[in-house]
Amino acid sequence: MNEPTRLFDLLQWRKELHPERPVFKYKENGEWKSHYIDEYIEKVNLISYALMHLGVQKGENIGLISAGRPEWNYIDFGVQQTGAVLLPIYPTISEEDYQFILNNAKVRLLVVESPALYKKISNIRENLPHLENLCTIVPMEDVKSLDDIYAVGRRYLEQNPDAPKRLQEMKDSLTIDDICTLIYTSGTTGTPKGVMLTHRGLIMNVQEIKESPGKTWTKALSWLPMCHIYERMMGYLYQWLCFEIAYAENIGKVGENCKEISPNMMACVPRFIEKVYDKIYRKGEKMSGVGKKIFEWALDLAFQYDLDESKLSLWYKIQKKIADQLVYKEIRESMGGELYMLVSGGATIQPRLTRFFSCVGLDLYEGYGITECSPLIAVTNSNKKGRKIGSVGFAMRKIEVRIDPQTNEIQCRGGNVMKGYFNAPELTAQAIDPDGWFHTGDTGYFDPDGYLFITGRTKSMFKTSMGKFINPEVIEEKMKQSPFILDMMVVGADQKFAGAIIAPDFDMLKDWCKRHDVNAESHEEMIADKRVLARYQKVVDKYNAELGVTEQVKKFALVAEQWSEANKFLTPTQKLIRRNVAAAYKNEIEALFK
Repeated sequence: MNEPTRLFDLLQWRKELHPERPVFKYKENGEWKSHYIDEYIEKVNLISYALMHLGVQKGENIGLISAGRPEWNYIDFGVQQTGAVLLPIYPTISEEDYQFILNNAKVRLLVVESPALYKKISNIRENLPHLENLCTIVPMEDVKSLDDIYAVGRRYLEQNPDAPKRLQEMKDSLTIDDICTLIYTSGTTGTPKGVMLTHRGLIMNVQEIKESPGKTWTKALSWLPMCHIYERMMGYLYQWLCFEIAYAENIGKVGENCKEISPNMMACVPRFIEKVYDKIYRKGEKMSGVGKKIFEWALDLAFQYDLDESKLSLWYKIQKKIADQLVYKEIRESMGGELYMLVSGGATIQPRLTRFFSCVGLDLYEGYGITECSPLIAVTNSNKKGRKIGSVGFAMRKIEVRIDPQTNEIQCRGGNVMKGYFNAPELTAQAIDPDGWFHTGDTGYFDPDGYLFITGRTKSMFKTSMGKFINPEVIEEKMKQSPFILDMMVVGADQKFAGAIIAPDFDMLKDWCKRHDVNAESHEEMIADKRVLARYQKVVDKYNAELGVTEQVKKFALVAEQWSEANKFLTPTQKLIRRNVAAAYKNEIEALFK
């Protein structure tokens, strides 16, 4: 069989290669239920027939707001087969953002997952003039559901015997360069923009990385938002490889679901990796005696690991085998026992964590990209020299990547680049120059071996009053190596020095307070205690010693609030929304420079 050229070709690909394997697993009423390819194809086609009945046209935007689940994929391919465009939206954004996106994209058909999301959209329905049909995946009384869409599709098929032929003609008319999805960026730098991506861009991504997973692997766990292009692309990869995709119940149950499913690989973001490590670290902190010493020795050994095992001494390898039996094996078992690859995207990973998890046996791979590039621009791979500590890997083979000699901005040209921003030609012209180069806004460099390293974002950099440029993300990532720091933002534009707002990891801090007899109940009491402030000063001093004089954080303020999507300090992909943090802590920032 020929390789897929449109994403929905994955249905027949899977049908021919491994019809016996479950395609999806999803927990219903406390039990994991398997979904197979025949059901998948049937429901995809029923959705396509229903859209044909509704008169949906090629290029029309169909909205979907849902967490990862089998139905997400049914709707995705059901929409794609008609030439319409799926617009997936995060389930966690505000009503104001929903209103902007749905109106900007002129959505007249919207599917939401749950009663809670239905209520959210109902609250703004009078402000959505284009919206004609709203239904849910989870059935609600007196509300149209996905089951009703299936029923419409069945009736259309019964009444139109030539429907399969017409659908096939629609599919045959679609090409690899047709738009398959519209994704609105998360808005770290302003109003969300609708990114138009093609089948070609996503298929190029899958083809670039499909050789890295092990040939005998068959299972993946999915828990990141499916509306994020990174997790979406990984989902297509899993289907290409005929994996069984299990959807986690929620982020809080990823560990539990790993034990139940025993996946072979999983996509994640650096923040997740950091939290997994912090949990491991805290476990060691609670130990005592010989057990604690062994645990700390094993962790320290992991931080000395080199991805090129030929550089490891025989003595190191002997120690690693001992540590594996005493410590690392238990860590792997806590993640299901068969998890071999973690693929991280969305931001750079701390090099020490790449060493740690790869040594433990949870090989950590990373890539670099942006929504507008479907999303990959560079990626590590499983070849002998496919990874280097601190690097996001090699540029994709079928695209061009260059570094602007003046600004160090990473620029990309090729089939992975978007067709443009929806209804925004002026913004498209700002992002893609006349020669077709997409300007990422990220800075970086290639080393002599061709590995790409990311150094920051051009829009995040600022200049002090002394005329020195500072890249805050470099400083933040370095200091976030401390388990005491969950989030931080470096500030200091037009000031004499750099300062920082720090959001502590309160789980870690609470344990520390107990061990040091700090009687503080609330977050506010903890960060006001002189002993806590002194402890954080030690953390800052430690990492300042690794920075240049102008980069060092001279003053900092601890804050009691956890940064999240809910308070709009983080995007759904856990990136910092700097303008919101700066506005919220305006007084604290001003106090740093008085």
